[in-house]
Amino acid sequence: MFSIIKKYKRLSEEMARFYMIEILLGLQYLHSQGIIYRDFKPENILLDIDGHIKIADFGLAKPNYFSANDRAYSFCGSPEYMPPEMIMK
Repeated sequence: MFSIIKKYKRLSEEMARFYMIEILLGLQYLHSQGIIYRDFKPENILLDIDGHIKIADFGLAKPNYFSANDRAYSFCGSPEYMPPEMIMK
């Protein structure tokens, strides 16, 4: 996804809608399986040969979260995509 954004600079509304729906469906599936995906950024959204998304890099993912009471307390993420108040705590 990062290379697509870099190449086009700005996605058409149709392209943005297509990719957003695919990303949301992917995240919905992960959540239905009890997986919290915690490394969401363009570099981790890959495209297959047909142009469909593949979510990659599950190193920070947390499995077995099925209840609203389940929490992930560890601090993680890429500083480039975090707001300053999170970095500064």
